[in-house]
Amino acid sequence: MSATGVTTLSQEQLAFRNAMAHLPAAVSIITTNGSAGRCGITASAVCSVTDSPPTILVCINRGSAMHDLFRKNGRLCVNVLSDEQEQLALHFSGATKVAMEERFAWDLWEPDQPQPMLRDALVKLQGRIKEFKEVGSHSVMFVELDDIRVSEEKDSLIYFNRLFHKVKRMAA
Repeated sequence: MSATGVTTLSQEQLAFRNAMAHLPAAVSIITTNGSAGRCGITASAVCSVTDSPPTILVCINRGSAMHDLFRKNGRLCVNVLSDEQEQLALHFSGATKVAMEERFAWDLWEPDQPQPMLRDALVKLQGRIKEFKEVGSHSVMFVELDDIRVSEEKDSLIYFNRLFHKVKRMAA
């Protein structure tokens, strides 16, 4: 940290962040609900691990106010956003300053789901967090899926070079 209390990044850290900004990634809203509370965050750090059993990994900053809610609840839903959900990505990133409870009050959610599931998401993946692994500033959550839903008719939203982009599916 510098004398002003602002973290100064090394050249290596800056180069890494720039490289990752050039790695196109799907945009998701990761949600959880349970005894610790309900929350959601926008993330692009989601990756497949294996199909036996169906498992993904999700990375979350350990400094996030929502980190411990995910750990304590032990379950989550990855809502992979469609091309029409860019504004939601901004809301759940905190960019718009809309309160968390207001976001969950909007008529966007599937009723009667154990985890908050966006009705119009491109892909919806619910599961149990089987393992937390701390790596540097983040925790890697390994999630074994028990509910997988895909909308074949929607287009995708990706994050590339610090901007959102829409990706159209190919006609069959």
